[in-house]
Amino acid sequence: MKITTWNVNGIRAAHKKGFLRWLKKDKSDIVCLQEIKAKKNQLPKKILNLKQYEIIVCDANRPGYAGTMVLTKNRPKPIKEKINYKKFNKEGRIVALNYVNFTLINLYMPHGARDKSKLGHKLKSYEELFLFINKLKNKNIILAGDFNIAHKEIDLARPKHNKNNIMFTPEERERITKLHSLGFVDTYRKLHPQGKKYTWWPYFANARTRNLGWRIDYIFVTHQLIKKLKSAKILTKITGSDHCPANIEIDI
Repeated sequence: MKITTWNVNGIRAAHKKGFLRWLKKDKSDIVCLQEIKAKKNQLPKKILNLKQYEIIVCDANRPGYAGTMVLTKNRPKPIKEKINYKKFNKEGRIVALNYVNFTLINLYMPHGARDKSKLGHKLKSYEELFLFINKLKNKNIILAGDFNIAHKEIDLARPKHNKNNIMFTPEERERITKLHSLGFVDTYRKLHPQGKKYTWWPYFANARTRNLGWRIDYIFVTHQLIKKLKSAKILTKITGSDHCPANIEIDI
């Protein structure tokens, strides 16, 4: 099974930049999208009419903001329970689905703001996420999405310049460490211990061309699934967003 995650920074904009051409070539079984910036009735008709995928959308109350979406070839059972944090839920930041052999969670975690004014919201979102995960009955969990945190120095091009900046503060990095302590494995880092590929680049200073990026998009799996992992890739050549897709292939 091939599972892909991608922050598309607006699904309608991505559609105009060739999203469906990419999807046809990619052939993922499950595609987790973040920051779709649209409600389901605003999705392009060609996406809504895809025959091979069921589409599950969690949109934000605020128009043109945040939102998550899953395209899946295998029919899942949506998890009705929400994270116990109304602000997080109102921003459409999670799609949780039960499959026969595993639970999939697609996430778009808050950024926290460059001036850190929303860091408290971000940290609380993580704490409520951990509580949500602990309540899940199925412990075979795949956690995919935009986490808006670079965990280690290897995960960004300029760690020394960013050690006190949002997405790389000690408080944020500790949240990814805690995720590991809850039994989750970073699939890309597991298979590429020294890999220096990034998933997001700022728009300014020609950062993508210069590869001044950050790895803030992840696919985590619980320990019991790691032996089933076949590959983990970051598709840096795929454009259409300030993020690029990442995927895994897993025998599940």
